[in-house]
Amino acid sequence: MRAGLFRAGCLLAVLVCAAAVQTTPATANADGSATAAPAAAAGRHDVVTWGASADRVGDAVADRSYRLIVRTSVAGDNLRVRLSNALGDRPLTFDSAYAGLRKSGAELVPGTNKRLTFGGSRSVTIPAGATAYSDPLPGKLAAAADLVVSVHTRSAGGPATGHGMAMQTSYAATGDHTGEDGAANWTERIGSWFYLDAVTVRTSTAVGAVVALGDSITDGWQSSGDLNRRWPDYLARRLATTDGPVKGVANEGISGNKVLADGAGQSALNRLDRDVLSHPGVRTVFLFEGVNDIKAHTGVTGADMIAGYRQIIARAHQAGKCVVGATVAPFKGWSEWDAAAESVRQEVNEFIRSSGEFDAVTDFDRILRSPYDHERILPVFDGGDRLHPNDKGMQAMADSVDLDSLRCDRTSTADVP
Repeated sequence: MRAGLFRAGCLLAVLVCAAAVQTTPATANADGSATAAPAAAAGRHDVVTWGASADRVGDAVADRSYRLIVRTSVAGDNLRVRLSNALGDRPLTFDSAYAGLRKSGAELVPGTNKRLTFGGSRSVTIPAGATAYSDPLPGKLAAAADLVVSVHTRSAGGPATGHGMAMQTSYAATGDHTGEDGAANWTERIGSWFYLDAVTVRTSTAVGAVVALGDSITDGWQSSGDLNRRWPDYLARRLATTDGPVKGVANEGISGNKVLADGAGQSALNRLDRDVLSHPGVRTVFLFEGVNDIKAHTGVTGADMIAGYRQIIARAHQAGKCVVGATVAPFKGWSEWDAAAESVRQEVNEFIRSSGEFDAVTDFDRILRSPYDHERILPVFDGGDRLHPNDKGMQAMADSVDLDSLRCDRTSTADVP
């Protein structure tokens, strides 16, 4: 599914920052790992404040600029962005990158657009399959801010890495316009995020993040574009009003994604390390995925799904993260629904609810289903296709999450096989 073009929203926040600039090019880690963060001051660490899973988004275009709009979750300072060439087949050089705050549309709040550096350089070359973090940008970044990251690639080719269904209008331009505050040259509206897959900030070590690993429902399909009404967005708003330690939310949904098989993006199993466990400050993985495996009718059984879930749980536990499992929501009325698929869904949900293998459970099935037909989504929550919730359904999902279940304190890997 593709994201459409939507009305642009607006949020003003305060960011005061400055960056030192050198001219020696930097190179990302050739093994595909991200550049390590500089040593943090005692009692402080980096936490992901925004994330989007990496996938192919067509072919890379030379001499192209992208102005990407993202919404932060946790507040902090020393902003860093992670640029990705994870799906590329050749090295990719970014010769200019900036970060600022949006005023409206593609226009920035004057004075907030600051150059990003990489190892002290204005440019960075990222090998195929790799990612790279920018240097920390001094200054504070508010929660729920519309952050604008602008990047330029002078020479590019092959597959482009990004996130296809952003549910957020961003902008593109020919030539390098990354350092401009104004919108005059940013005339092309786009519905995808290119190359940017994470933003982090530094904050207290008492503060952590949750990563939502999912498919198109988590990605926000059928929610209102440009209004940040995906269920992880509503969850971030709830977390911002509490005194709890979890403030960051990274949305790692991909439309059409499966737990077991590649297709619409790499499978949850194959992208878990890059899209989830690699982010700093993560306490909890929120796993809500499985409907695409079930409805595809490829012979996947309940036992297959349970084995996949167990692998994700084990790997997350080994990394010191808790895992919240969410039951698979009803989808009767969707074209691929039938009694066989429903039987697998029920078997999977019984495992999620009663096995005790997850650290906690959120029962999205019970929240979204009709009381008159448990195999169907409640009409008031239906986005129109009998599968994807609308804004009300997204909010109901977020409201049903027990926030205490996200406060993971897992320090042992003794339970990992």
